[in-house]
Amino acid sequence: MEQVATITGTFGPGAPDWHYLPVEIPEGVREIEVVYRYDKPDVPPGVRGNALDIGVFGPHEQFRGWSGGARDRFTINATEATPGYLAGPLQPGEWQILLAPYTVSPQGMAFEVDVTVRFGPDGPAFRPNPAPSTAPAADRGRSWYRGDGHVHTIYSDGRRKPGELVADARKAGLDFIVSTEHNTSSAHLQWGDHATEDLLILNGEEVTTRTGHWPAWNLPAGTWIDWRYRADDPQRLRKFVDEVHESGGMVVAAHPFGPCVGCTWEFGYERADLVEVWNGPWTLDDEATVIAWDSLLRAGRWIPAVGNSDSHTHNDQVGLPHNVVLADGLTGPQLMEGFAKGRNWIAESSAVQLEFTATADDTTVGIGETLRTDPGTPIALEIKASGAPDTHVRILDQHGPQWGGYVPAAGATVTWTTQSRYSKWVRVEIRREQPTSTTRDTMVALTNPIFFR
Repeated sequence: MEQVATITGTFGPGAPDWHYLPVEIPEGVREIEVVYRYDKPDVPPGVRGNALDIGVFGPHEQFRGWSGGARDRFTINATEATPGYLAGPLQPGEWQILLAPYTVSPQGMAFEVDVTVRFGPDGPAFRPNPAPSTAPAADRGRSWYRGDGHVHTIYSDGRRKPGELVADARKAGLDFIVSTEHNTSSAHLQWGDHATEDLLILNGEEVTTRTGHWPAWNLPAGTWIDWRYRADDPQRLRKFVDEVHESGGMVVAAHPFGPCVGCTWEFGYERADLVEVWNGPWTLDDEATVIAWDSLLRAGRWIPAVGNSDSHTHNDQVGLPHNVVLADGLTGPQLMEGFAKGRNWIAESSAVQLEFTATADDTTVGIGETLRTDPGTPIALEIKASGAPDTHVRILDQHGPQWGGYVPAAGATVTWTTQSRYSKWVRVEIRREQPTSTTRDTMVALTNPIFFR
């Protein structure tokens, strides 16, 4: 009733990113189980040890799942599959087990893969249950909506179950989240089991290449985006970015200065719709990203900024940080329109409230908008901040920090005046004079600019 085969091999330090093990699936197979292991020799401090990712494709390059290095085995049958993998009948033909050396020690990496196929009739068909496209209890029409666009569960390398993530997102005061599991669409098909009427769940994927990660937002349920390329192959990136755009989604350059192997953004920003300038608790790599993003602004290249928690474990606070976006309603297309226009700011928690406007003559505009004035016309800026006690407002334009103000427990209104002959744009930060392990203070809120012409 079953057949077992073991495949062995070795990777050297210069191993390719992707290695395929062909496995022939005959007629009548109802289930495949794969277990793998590899050696992990000791290495000196500062030297990379061994790490090996895994996934699988069916005949004709049909994606059937990915778990990276999060687990050492997976099972697929018609009824169910290990999280990260897609349930469904096992089509006969040549399958490909994908091994992806993440890091290889100087000693090399020996691996073994046990493949078990079991015969018999298929069980009941898996029934997908994607999340609803609306959350009516949270839809306030045109309003500011709070959402975390970078979160993980057990469906990739996270520790939360989906229901736990939903509970934590609601506790954080969020209106929406984007499900962004690494390199797999499997989570899309089960969110309906956990959805509530006061939290919109959008489908996405964190496309995890070896030269940068990019969450794809607002994908149709079940849509999978390939990740098997590097920054030296821009045509491949363009192909999959186009797929995202054609499906109504957006591309986010995630944690551009992330310190982990492969996390740093090396693709350039020509294909990114948004840049994640703040990822999780404030650290030095976030500071570096904000500086780089600000430099693009000064050079006349604006990519709207977003911030997300990238929550993986129960200790990672969902919504730290999150986005506050102005949209005509709480649906995927409406939220994406707000983000595309840069009509959003970033907050460390739902307690933080911020209003930022610019007024000249009788015209007032807000975050992400453009105010057109004569060069000598005074422009009055107003920032109202609350829920951020003992912090400081910092007003910045292309010349750097220009003005500031203290925010006590009761909140504050900070004003400043400029002209379009002096300021091309103005943005706002709120910081707490509380050092972290790598920075001298802590970001509390950050806005996209208001532009002047």
